[in-house]
Amino acid sequence: MRTDIPDVSGRFGKILVIVTLVTTTGLHWAMLQSVAWTTMLAGNLCTRSLSESVARTFDGKYPCPLCKAIAAAKKSEKKNEFTAPTPKLEFPPMKENLVLIAPLNFQLLPLANTFAEPLPQPPLTPPPRSLSA
Repeated sequence: MRTDIPDVSGRFGKILVIVTLVTTTGLHWAMLQSVAWTTMLAGNLCTRSLSESVARTFDGKYPCPLCKAIAAAKKSEKKNEFTAPTPKLEFPPMKENLVLIAPLNFQLLPLANTFAEPLPQPPLTPPPRSLSA
């Protein structure tokens, strides 16, 4: 078996898992939005001060075309989501005065002592001595 050929199937599987996680969690929209804000901030810094540029970039009143496209894509993506209808649980009516009856062979067991009994006297054998003494 040749060892100089890289394991492409292992890399492809890892990349596929990463791409799947990114798209299912919506991280791709956050990355695109970050690119849009960075571009807007850089464009605003050319003509305005830092505080004005930051305010204009993040106030939402002046969205760039990429921000508009991201918002439209998010909105259309939410419309396509499948929501399973949750069935409403219905229980039959019950009598108001419910009585529980114990079985005929019911008996209470005595409580067991779960603590160890203390030794009345110390052990008879002396402790072992070390070999070096």
